[in-house]
Amino acid sequence: MTRAVPAAPPAATPPTRRTTVRRPVFRAPAWLDDPMTSSHLVLGAGGMLLVIGLVMVFSASAVSAAMDNEPAWAPGVRQLVFAAIGLVAMFAAIRLPISTIRRWCGRAMLASVFSLVLVLLIGVELNGAKQWFDLKVVLLQPSEIAKLVFALWGAHVLATRDRYLTTKSLLVPVLPVYGVCVALLMLEPDLGGSVSLGLVVAGLLWAGGLPLRYWVGLIAAGVGAVAYLATSASYRAERITSFLNPFADPTGDGYQAIKGLYALATGGFWGVGLGNSRMKWDLLPEAESDYIFAIIGEELGFLGCLVVISLYGVLAYTGFRIARRSTDRFVQVASVAITVWLIGQATMNMGYVVGLLPVTGVQLPLISAGGTSLVLTLFIVGLLTRFARSEPGAVEWARTAERSRLARLLLPVPAQAVDTRHVRRPAGSPARGSSRGPVREPVGARPAGPDRPGQRRAPRPRPAADPGALDRESVV
Repeated sequence: MTRAVPAAPPAATPPTRRTTVRRPVFRAPAWLDDPMTSSHLVLGAGGMLLVIGLVMVFSASAVSAAMDNEPAWAPGVRQLVFAAIGLVAMFAAIRLPISTIRRWCGRAMLASVFSLVLVLLIGVELNGAKQWFDLKVVLLQPSEIAKLVFALWGAHVLATRDRYLTTKSLLVPVLPVYGVCVALLMLEPDLGGSVSLGLVVAGLLWAGGLPLRYWVGLIAAGVGAVAYLATSASYRAERITSFLNPFADPTGDGYQAIKGLYALATGGFWGVGLGNSRMKWDLLPEAESDYIFAIIGEELGFLGCLVVISLYGVLAYTGFRIARRSTDRFVQVASVAITVWLIGQATMNMGYVVGLLPVTGVQLPLISAGGTSLVLTLFIVGLLTRFARSEPGAVEWARTAERSRLARLLLPVPAQAVDTRHVRRPAGSPARGSSRGPVREPVGARPAGPDRPGQRRAPRPRPAADPGALDRESVV
């Protein structure tokens, strides 16, 4: 009689661990994923800053114009005319092919250096500096144009050398050309223009991927150079000392800074009302240009200043967004350099108005009175819009969406630029940098197979797990 063996108890199943999915603290709105969001943000923020600038120039310059026996509306109308010219330049920049920009940026750089030399010879001198060409209709400042040309030329150089970029090729010839331009600017003299051009160089090197260990030396050298240039002339040294303690000389070098602080303090949170500024009654020098942010704070209050700062923040975010989403190395570097320069110059202007930085005389982009600066900044807005419309998603949307005839005329479909460094080459294509064509078998050669002793059959290519994997990875 056999004894029944009891069955083994079933193995205990391990308890399942309950995984919790953490939701993101901040969820971005869905409209940020729209392919045309970048261009809409650039045009929207730039357009709102332009409108605020036109209104404030009309308000801040009316009294000074009346005291100069001019119609009170004359400076505002001049700014309006420059805005119209700038809008034409903006739409021209939107239609400008990127290949054309890269083809002509080298010659434009040579012309810019020549114009900086020429302004020292035949330029008109105002406030002790020869920075302008007198064109009878308008004063043209070549240093403003040189900043934009330097940004585009530097981006072209770094994008061309990107495949074999080293630290030496990253710094040369960008830094030597920058040194030549700074030397010419300091002969004018123009310390603010030199610092602004330094922002362009910083943006280029940052986008080019300069190693972190070199930034300490470059920043130390830049601070030392600015300190030397600031103290090499007596008037610049007095400007530095007045920045540290403007109340030490309230009727001299500290007068403008003190009046600017009074304007901000008078405005409070809500402001005294549009057009009701007291400091523009010949109390605050350069109220419509260098210190227009103080008039904004007085008439529109803290809220008005916050709106202006927020709009510049939108431009900064959009510029870096364009660089991140673009597939063209030139667009990436140029977008970062232009954004760093534009936002850095706005920060410098607002910084010395509120007393955090020494007065450098740079203007507030899109807001301060000035023809060359306004037209150039609107052209920059058009360039950023052009770069935004060359994103892969934006190009695909422009090709498939139904658009009006006017939209197709003003905003044609741009050609999508692709960085060939991230494109996967098919098998048999030549290596990068090689001029040879695909590898071909000699004429009359027999195919490899098992009938030829000593040779193996060529391995068959593996089928891809996902047929669309190559398409998704072809462009990063």
